[in-house]
Amino acid sequence: MSTSVKPYHHGDLRAALVAAAVESLEAGEPFSLRAVARRAGVSPTAPYRHFADREALDNAVAVEGFRDLLADLETASGELPEAAAPEEVIAALGVAYVAFALRRPAVFRLMFGNECDEADSERVQAAGQLHGMLNEVFERLFPGNSGLSVALWSMAHGLAFLHLDGKLRPQSNDDVAARVKLAVGAIFALNDNKTTAS
Repeated sequence: MSTSVKPYHHGDLRAALVAAAVESLEAGEPFSLRAVARRAGVSPTAPYRHFADREALDNAVAVEGFRDLLADLETASGELPEAAAPEEVIAALGVAYVAFALRRPAVFRLMFGNECDEADSERVQAAGQLHGMLNEVFERLFPGNSGLSVALWSMAHGLAFLHLDGKLRPQSNDDVAARVKLAVGAIFALNDNKTTAS
């Protein structure tokens, strides 16, 4: 998505409004349909052509976020060799997941801070595609081991929010990636120990 919204003149008004909403969120500015219209350079009533209210705009931004995160995860897994070890695959996904959260914190919070409105099928579908991709990877790597899958996703999600909430000190991207890989390695070591013990 573009990081700079130009005043809207013609073309895809909905996309321009979503882009303006993302910029408003990420700049920490007041977030309303009126503010988004102003940022996009359109009349205060223009957003209502596409969004009934602020919640509908929230959902559109969340959809964009889910799609962008899914693309980042697919890129991360696609860059690995086909014979990559499970730990390497999960570490790459975890690093991409946390990196997205730190690069786009306001969008990430909006994506996961509100429950999906079941009436908004587009947001439910976008969230479902992300869940489906992760579940497919986990099932391929750990058939029938849903507990490990939940643990690994929870770890990445928790690390993302620990960084966003300032519970873990700010670090360079490389240091954050190293922390994610360390956490993934620890979970695999615990799982290996449990398997050996049984």
